[in-house]
Amino acid sequence: MQDFFAGLSAVTGVLLIVIGLIAGWIAGRIAGRNKALYMVIGVIGALVTPFILAAVGATVLAAGGIVAILFAALVGAAILLVLGKLVFDR
Repeated sequence: MQDFFAGLSAVTGVLLIVIGLIAGWIAGRIAGRNKALYMVIGVIGALVTPFILAAVGATVLAAGGIVAILFAALVGAAILLVLGKLVFDR
């Protein structure tokens, strides 16, 4: 786990934020409202997902490098955005 955190650099963190912003922007465009909220939810999902996967022992993130981390962030942001849509857009 410590190796995972040591492997994350500032560039990876910025890329995770960018992925979350893009995913949230796309979700906001599709929904047509709450664009800022979707962007925040996307960033949270993109930042949290790789850490959750590392905490549960998904070693594929460390083996796959930055591409696996960014893909996991994209999937996590998408899942959290779907959940956010269900909660906030009633």
